[in-house]
Amino acid sequence: MKVNGIHYETIWLKPGDNSVVQVIDQRYLPFKFIIADLITAEDVFLSIKNMQVRGAPLIGATAAMGLYLALLECKENDNPDTILDEKALYLLSSRPTAINLAHAVNKVFQNVKMVKELDDKIKVARETALDIINQEKDSSLNIGRYGLPLIERLSVANKGKPVNILTHCNAGWLACIDYGTATAPIYMAHDSGIDIHVWVDETRPRNQGSKLTAWELQQHGVPCTIITDNAGGHLMQHGLVDMVMVGCDRLSLNGDAANKIGTYLKALAADDNNIPFYVAVPSSSIDWSISDGLTEIPIEERDENEIRFIQGIRNGQLEELLIADTSSKITNYAFDVTPARLIAGLITEKGICKPEKNSILELFPEKTQMT
Repeated sequence: MKVNGIHYETIWLKPGDNSVVQVIDQRYLPFKFIIADLITAEDVFLSIKNMQVRGAPLIGATAAMGLYLALLECKENDNPDTILDEKALYLLSSRPTAINLAHAVNKVFQNVKMVKELDDKIKVARETALDIINQEKDSSLNIGRYGLPLIERLSVANKGKPVNILTHCNAGWLACIDYGTATAPIYMAHDSGIDIHVWVDETRPRNQGSKLTAWELQQHGVPCTIITDNAGGHLMQHGLVDMVMVGCDRLSLNGDAANKIGTYLKALAADDNNIPFYVAVPSSSIDWSISDGLTEIPIEERDENEIRFIQGIRNGQLEELLIADTSSKITNYAFDVTPARLIAGLITEKGICKPEKNSILELFPEKTQMT
């Protein structure tokens, strides 16, 4: 993706200094474009915890880099395996719902444990983290290729009228290193000349839609309109939505999909109005160990102040504004689970499948032994 004509990914090693990981600080978008330096495993933990980086694929890649930085911090008398054990648990505790985090940390952990010398461990950690980054980019690109025909068919059915897609939260380039999951087919459709328009849910309380998705779509030149979270059903009732396409933080084997809070309500509205609801999910977001998302996917509860305050910009500075009574009780669930029965299909890097165990495993037969 490009920002003001310059290509960026959302995580990389600082040119000329492999001891520094650089990320786009998503907290300041769309008001400021800031690149942040991550130097320690604690920096990585806080970047994930405080949503400096967001999106399941990016969270996983950042955590992988965190283990690499942890090994760089090792002193002469440290036991690198002990440090690795401690920092892996530490990073895993940063956010509970996105399974990419656990997949990435476990992959780096296992690969590093196979070598003995610290220099070799550092090299393996760096190479594994970079490999995870490249795999996520490839997955997003392939999700785009498999999802594109869905939009092409709608364009033909619409006889040249714009294809209207509704999305929720940010499952774009910012969340996925490059291309995005839910946005990859959208970008490809736009680039191929299809007349396309995206309804962007604001996605309260962190406003990932209005702040991030709308910004990156506009950077790419994709027509889009920000709407309130509760407007989607109204648009569907009046024939203004052709398809819903969202990302996924964790998918269970029966096809239940955890995504940003409010996704389930969009699926219900889509089902009531006979509108296809697709989930774009790389295999790194599939939890091969659970069979029922509604009961087994952990749902993160975040700080109540994310609801009590809203963030904006005034006089060039980011400020928080109180919007709820300080004595009001607040609960802030960050995710919900959309049951498989409401999902028309899963768009993965290996193709489109039904939201059910057998169909998923047909695309990923190598995972059968894990189920």
